[in-house]
Amino acid sequence: QVQLVESGGGLVQPGGSLRLSCAASGSIYRIDATNWYRQAPGKQRDLVATITVIGSTNYADSVKGRFTISRDNAKNTVYLQMNSLKPEDTAVYYCNAVGLRDFRQRFNSWGQGTQVTVSS
Repeated sequence: QVQLVESGGGLVQPGGSLRLSCAASGSIYRIDATNWYRQAPGKQRDLVATITVIGSTNYADSVKGRFTISRDNAKNTVYLQMNSLKPEDTAVYYCNAVGLRDFRQRFNSWGQGTQVTVSS
């Protein structure tokens, strides 16, 4: 099994910053991609940012220029730096990772989510 644990959420004022972390553990052979999703109340879960095994990144249009996804391979941790936060960024943020675990079996794991609230 591969476990993902998110941290770093909280309450921040508009214009502020937060950094989310997603730590992966378990029998991991390779993580092909790590994604951050978010889900606001009453809305669908949307993809926010992706980082792949070769380090390429992709962002939703709504966060381009404000959010940055990065990783620390030694720690099996992916970060989401969120700057210039807006009230519409309020949501539960979920980490998702896909790849290969022991015996080269594919995995698709999700974290438990962390709440981000942007409000004055």
